[in-house]
Amino acid sequence: MAVTKPKLVVVGNGMVGHHFIEQLCGLGLNKQFDVHVFGEEPRPAYDRVQLSKYFETGSADPLMLTSAQDYADWGITLHLNSQVTNIDTATKTLVTAAGDEYQYDRLVLSTGSFPFVPPIQGNDRAQCLVYRTIEDLQAIQASAANSKVGVVVGGGLLGLEAANAMKQLGVKTHVVEFAPQLMPVQLNDKAGELLCSKIEELGVSVHTSKATTAIIDGETALHRMTFNDDTYLETDMIVFSAGIRPQDALARFAGINIGERGGIQIDNYCLTSAPDVYAIGECALWEQKIFGLVAPGYQMARVAASHIASAVSDVKPSAFVGADMSTKLKLLGVDVAAIGASRGFDNAQFVELSDNQTGIYKKLWLDESGQFLKGAVLVGDNSDYNRLLDLYLSQDEIEGSAVELLLAGAESEADLKDTSIVCSCHQVTKGDIVDAVKAGNHKMAEIKSCTRAASGCGGCAPLVQKIIDQTLQAEGLDFNAGICAHFDHDRQALYHLCQVEGIEDFDTLITKHGKPSEQGHTYGCDICKPAAASIFASLKNHYVLNQDKGHVQLQDTNDAFLGNIQKDGTYSIVPRVAGGEITPAKLIAMGEIAQEYDLYTKITGGQRIDMFGAKLSELPEIWKKLIDAGFETGHAYGKSLRTVKSCVGSTWCRYGVQDSVGLAIDLENRYKGLRSPHKLKFAVSGCTRECAEAQSKDIGIIASDKGWNLFVAGNGGMRPRHGDLFATDLTTEELYLYIDRILMFYVKTADKLQRTSTWMDSLEGGLAYLQSVVIDDALGLNAELEQQMNEVVAAYQCEWKTSLEQPEYLARFNEFINPDAAPESDDSGYQRIRDQRFPAIKDASAGNIAIRDITDEQSTTNSEEVVA
Repeated sequence: MAVTKPKLVVVGNGMVGHHFIEQLCGLGLNKQFDVHVFGEEPRPAYDRVQLSKYFETGSADPLMLTSAQDYADWGITLHLNSQVTNIDTATKTLVTAAGDEYQYDRLVLSTGSFPFVPPIQGNDRAQCLVYRTIEDLQAIQASAANSKVGVVVGGGLLGLEAANAMKQLGVKTHVVEFAPQLMPVQLNDKAGELLCSKIEELGVSVHTSKATTAIIDGETALHRMTFNDDTYLETDMIVFSAGIRPQDALARFAGINIGERGGIQIDNYCLTSAPDVYAIGECALWEQKIFGLVAPGYQMARVAASHIASAVSDVKPSAFVGADMSTKLKLLGVDVAAIGASRGFDNAQFVELSDNQTGIYKKLWLDESGQFLKGAVLVGDNSDYNRLLDLYLSQDEIEGSAVELLLAGAESEADLKDTSIVCSCHQVTKGDIVDAVKAGNHKMAEIKSCTRAASGCGGCAPLVQKIIDQTLQAEGLDFNAGICAHFDHDRQALYHLCQVEGIEDFDTLITKHGKPSEQGHTYGCDICKPAAASIFASLKNHYVLNQDKGHVQLQDTNDAFLGNIQKDGTYSIVPRVAGGEITPAKLIAMGEIAQEYDLYTKITGGQRIDMFGAKLSELPEIWKKLIDAGFETGHAYGKSLRTVKSCVGSTWCRYGVQDSVGLAIDLENRYKGLRSPHKLKFAVSGCTRECAEAQSKDIGIIASDKGWNLFVAGNGGMRPRHGDLFATDLTTEELYLYIDRILMFYVKTADKLQRTSTWMDSLEGGLAYLQSVVIDDALGLNAELEQQMNEVVAAYQCEWKTSLEQPEYLARFNEFINPDAAPESDDSGYQRIRDQRFPAIKDASAGNIAIRDITDEQSTTNSEEVVA
């Protein structure tokens, strides 16, 4: 006679519900229980964290966490498209929408949450959508196909993710947020402001402190959203992403205890008030807290599984004691991270870094003693995240000054303690990963399988890969240093492959040496595509918007439109002014053009004139006038030579010993257009008084009475580096030869987005090694390096001149699909200051780099400020 197994039912097959099933199987409970899983959606569990990736392929397949076959193999009955409508906790039965009744001995509620749609008049109009499921994305995609303008209601994590999805669909995107800042739960006001400005630089309009009162018929679009300040916004589609609410209706109707503001109340074992009923994930309320991230849900799943196992085996149950809500993510390409009490708390001390010039903001919240980290917020650069998170979780005392934590930069993963948490979703430590690698698990898929690291939200995957590589290297084994998930090769190897095999397009590169998707797609990603574009340009200097070779699809935002996009969605125009020398006639021409288009103008530290505020559609006509006046592109948008700064040198200055201006002009004209791993800055000083500040540049030259002294790998900015003296008393011919070799060796060997300063520090042997390569030809490369440079120089073209000569290239330079139907220009977003036009979005006062340290006493008089 067959033994009837007790019945275990799981309601909900989202990420947390599926993780519970994985834990269940790991404990062998699928063999002891008759397990049934009910999911309302037509497909098994998928990755909601990476939801916007659906638009990259138009398929849900890459998001899938499991399959119906997996459940069958585990002996688990999976009911898809099946909604549970009623639970009777007295008889331990549940009923589905189809009228089917099921018994249970143990019940796990993993019903998740639902999108909150504000109770606004008109919120149910056509093309008013939510962002939660694959079906929601399909509806958004369909609406975007016939929409020009879209609005996301909500400026939190999910809202900004929805805005990214909408932007990817080619819709002019707005974000409307009720609070006075973006991400009000995680970020303080300054961090929110910087995030706002960065997102606006990407062409997304942000409207904060806006309460929508109604959605009515629009005049120029399908909808008009009216706000409580008597303003309005017209849009074709609206996506509500204004937060979530726990999906607790099923438990509520069953008489299970619900929190005052929603959520199924649970204890430390995730048990509800009903016997043998558990609740996990976003539907659960623990000590009046709802946890809206996947990591706490996974912890609850493990706790519930262990508690069930303890009743039928000798497994000791674990307890849920809360969860860390720290998070690191990239929102519309902007690095953001929040750790612990990221918005601060009463009597907290803090250390703050605000670098408006480079767009970085960091703030550390400390306890009253100033010795322990209690929270942090990072915007624009989250490379410190792992080190700071480890310090927060361990509650180790801060060594030295807290200010040093903000200036230390990213720490090598090899220096993390073995007890440091690497994967918050699954509580996997660095030591767990190292042990798994040493046990023979050398691939990411193997590490995911045996440790679960990087299989949750995926945010720790780069760190996990680095730990794998470093462990393999330490063990003396081969390791993969691939540039991204699509290539097992680093940038240096890809450069070599393209050079040797003559590869000039991305499809060939990824097909021959990369890893297309299982569906055969060769899309690549935002890491490998721009890197490949840079390699192709460094080798052949072809036109970057070349459509035949598919180069245009590889470019990042700025290169794609040959201009730097600004915070208001307009572009800057930067003509080349070689060596900083310009004729009065060209000055007048530039002034007249700037005046005609009402462009903000500023002389930069690189001794050229930047013009700001040009619309996308104005770029071709402005550049035509500049080129007619004798200008050419300054490549301010590219990772290439920017400027060669100079003093007046011996031509005018009584201290000058060499013609620094003449050399600067010649240098700039030789190396202009050279695409490199990162931007390049030169300077030439006509004497040792060093007025051009050459020792802080990638290539710095200082005149002496015997020739030229060459400095390399200098850098300004947040982490300055004094240039290394490479050679002295060089002739002009020797100087050019050395620079040719140095630059091409840098292009050949540097990592992606690696400045010459960090490249020099990463070279084994440092300066002495580079001198042996360039001066002594230790690698036998000099002839090749010189030839490559000569080929790049010979292939130079002004990319704007090329664009203007080919009308088919100009179609992309327009804000509207139908330019003839474009609305009239709206200047309401601007203000006049000092007789020039400024965006009115944010305060246009002078920016500064400020480091404020009030750990000793809470007083602004104790702050240090460095003005840029």
